[in-house]
Amino acid sequence: MKNLFNSFLRISVRIALHLYYQKVTVYGKENIPKGKAVLIVCNHQNALIDPLLIATHTRLKPHFLTRASVFKNPIIAKILDYIRMIPVYRIRDGVDNMEKNKHTFSKSVQILHDKGSILIFGEGGHSMKRTLRPLKKGFARIAYQALESKQDLDLMILPVGINYSAHSRSGSYVSIYFGEAFPAAEFYPKYDTLMKETLKRMDPLISQVPEDNYETNLSKLIQERIPLTNPQLVKRAVDGGSLLEEEKVKTPESTPIANFLMKLFIFPLYLIWKKFQPKIKDKTFYATFKFVIPYGGFPVLFIISLFLASLNYNYSIILLIYWLMTFILILSNKNGQT
Repeated sequence: MKNLFNSFLRISVRIALHLYYQKVTVYGKENIPKGKAVLIVCNHQNALIDPLLIATHTRLKPHFLTRASVFKNPIIAKILDYIRMIPVYRIRDGVDNMEKNKHTFSKSVQILHDKGSILIFGEGGHSMKRTLRPLKKGFARIAYQALESKQDLDLMILPVGINYSAHSRSGSYVSIYFGEAFPAAEFYPKYDTLMKETLKRMDPLISQVPEDNYETNLSKLIQERIPLTNPQLVKRAVDGGSLLEEEKVKTPESTPIANFLMKLFIFPLYLIWKKFQPKIKDKTFYATFKFVIPYGGFPVLFIISLFLASLNYNYSIILLIYWLMTFILILSNKNGQT
């Protein structure tokens, strides 16, 4: 039942992501290992959207290491456990809770011993800045604990980079780059060497804007129409190189009228978003709420539509037109780079 539920969730979330974003492009799928234990190490720029993209665009069906603070509610904790999330405790969660990480690491090791996969965000936190931050040693600890207790384990590290044209805007573009996987055992038992190798392999997979004068550099890239979802072209532009016209961003943004119509047709969901928005302290979660609200809200609206349609034939015609227009507006929704 658990596997069936997760399969349904995976398919429905994948469809919803491809409706939320104008395009999701995946590179390097041939690098994803088959039949081996895999530790996926990824950058983290967009809260819950990042793990959803990885989970729905690989065949690995990974478990996720997630910050423990979201597990505080017992009911939510059970739901998160059901969808393969594992809590990780940090010092800010209380020194006493750090002991609970022993169970987290033990569970992670067992998953790897069973040739499963685990997704971990190696930077140890999220940030919407387009850069690769230093990696924490958490993923290396899990890798080496798995190797200590099973020395013949064929454990692969899979570096991944996710890049967004606009982190918080629907109708934007996403690219996922899977780098070449490599065996963790080659660097055992030195944490530093494994972390350096992983960082080196992640570097070309992520669009990176120089941190000195970050906003100025980002604005310049946007003005010059450099595709922020392409790490190679971003690097070339940052290094002073020029791009061909066909390599630059061409897709126009939705018109103000189209944006107004979108808000009008999804008005109940838009109101919910406007209610939650002021309460979201971390803007990295904007896209998460913008995605989750319609993901849960559209089925409710559809059920209400079916009920109304059953009452009167004329309602059926009106609601059919409403849903057709809504679908067209969603497909045509286009947003540029920010």
